[in-house]
Order: sequence, then C-alpha cells, then structure tokens
Amino acid sequence: MRSNASSDVRPKHRGAATVLPAELIQASRFGKTRSAQSTALLEDYVELIADLLANEGEARPTDIARRLGVSHATAIKTVSRLKRAGLATARPYRGVFLTEKGEALAQKVRTRHRLVVDVLRAIGVSGEAAEADAEGIEHYVSEATLQAFARFLRGRS
Repeated sequence: MRSNASSDVRPKHRGAATVLPAELIQASRFGKTRSAQSTALLEDYVELIADLLANEGEARPTDIARRLGVSHATAIKTVSRLKRAGLATARPYRGVFLTEKGEALAQKVRTRHRLVVDVLRAIGVSGEAAEADAEGIEHYVSEATLQAFARFLRGRS
C-alpha cells in the first residue's frame, strides 16, 4: 500500500530523473491552480474596471467586453458575479462601480501585476512580452514568490 506522506517520492518513469511529489502535495498544488483560475477572471475584471473609472470616468459593460475581448453577454454575466461577491455595483445607465472591497482587490492585483512585470523586465524580457506574460503569471504566483521577487528587485537597486 502506498503512503501519501510528503516523503513519498516515486520516479515518473523507470530510470527517469524526474520524480513525482507525494500525492497530497501534488493534489494541493493542482488545487491552488484551480482556485487561482476561478479568481483570475474576477481579478481581471476589477482591475480593468478600476482602470476604466480612473481613465474614462466610467466603466460600461460594452467597454469592458471590448477590452477583454468577450461578448457583451459574458461581460454582463461576470459583472453580476462581481456584484454577488460584493466587489461591484451597477447603476442603470451609469455603468459599473467598485465597492471598497473591489477597490482593495483592484489595488492588490495592480501591485502584483507591476511587480511581476518589473521582475520580467529585470531579467531581460521585452516590455510587451512582460506585460502579456504578467497577465497570466500574476494570478498564480504565491505570496512567498512575490516577496522573493520584491527582495530580488530591491537587491538590484
């Protein structure tokens, strides 16, 4: 019978150098990824809404849909999710607004995004590639890794 203890490391293939982590550790890692996937969409929306409000004075579902490359119906559905999560409010004919909770999340996401972009730029990634790659990385990186990124950047100053 195989143990789920963290010391249970088995070769992936006979003679291969790659090893599998213990089942519980691997399940935890995949669980973290699934959780990040479910929050990534909401984070992208609150970040964009905050940017639209700051730059345009309003965040209409039509503008959100165009900028995220989704249908108007998809934007409306996701804004409804934001409202249920207490992250946004919407007023008829006035667009979408963030609650305090939504503003705090947008700021956290924006800070995380900037940190990831800065690290990618520091290791030689072009500006456009760093911005595009950060859109994915920012949702999956752990707090410990973000702290290491910050230390790395401080050490370069």
